Amino acid sequence: MMSLLRWLARWPLPRLQALGAGLGWLTWALSPSYRRRLGQNAALAGLSSAQRRAAVGEAGRMVAEALWLWLMPPAQRLDGLVRWQGAAWVDQALSSQQGLVFFTPHLGSFEASARAITERWGHLRPLTVMYRPARSALLRELEEGARARPGLATVPAALSGVRHMLRALRKGEMVGLLPDQVPPQGQGVWAPFFGQDAYTMTLAARLVTQTGAQALVVWCERLPKGQGFVMHFEPLGETLTTGDDEAAQSAAATAINRAMERVIMQKPEQYLWGYHRYKQPRGQDAAGGERA
Repeated sequence: MMSLLRWLARWPLPRLQALGAGLGWLTWALSPSYRRRLGQNAALAGLSSAQRRAAVGEAGRMVAEALWLWLMPPAQRLDGLVRWQGAAWVDQALSSQQGLVFFTPHLGSFEASARAITERWGHLRPLTVMYRPARSALLRELEEGARARPGLATVPAALSGVRHMLRALRKGEMVGLLPDQVPPQGQGVWAPFFGQDAYTMTLAARLVTQTGAQALVVWCERLPKGQGFVMHFEPLGETLTTGDDEAAQSAAATAINRAMERVIMQKPEQYLWGYHRYKQPRGQDAAGGERA
């Protein structure tokens, strides 16, 4: 299997993304639950039928290019494939001694974001990113090997990973995470996301409020026909509330969700609408106080 994956990863990016688009449609056709969830989530954001159809292929392209990124030779760089918008926000943030938090939704080529940031600024400050290990042993091996790059550290979505990220920020380093990822039971609050309550992590806001770090939203747009990517950076746009009470945590989570909505709607067909964003973690009270 690994030999097959390595062979596919050597394909030109346009061809690999085209294959991914086909696999995206195959998954959509064979999985009624995925098809239903993608449609329901996209409807909450008001996507047109054309945008929903485009999202099916884009999800497949994301998977295919992730394989290409994971198995890329260590010496190979993304330089010629990346354009930059808003990079001055990062330069400005790194001119201070504060840490810097990147909030990245499941939008575009989010796997490429950490690689591109490390290539451009990793010599100034190391970047630590949090990920949830895959269930498949093969995928875990791919992820761990691919994400181990100079200037880039990876930590699991666990207490040890949280501690590592807090230490990194207090040293003035960079960290990144996906704030629209559903957290485990007890590590989130219910907050609106495209008009429906979604269980939202509190960690994203705590990284900023507990360390005094700066926050930027970043997303990596996938250009058509394998032409490369555009890295977009912009401020969070809101000051996050502090406090450990539920009201403060809910207000901060809601502010971050609003920022995620804003950037997602810049290119909604590249968001992973099939992600189970509105699931209820096992043992967690539902919004409204009901327990599953």
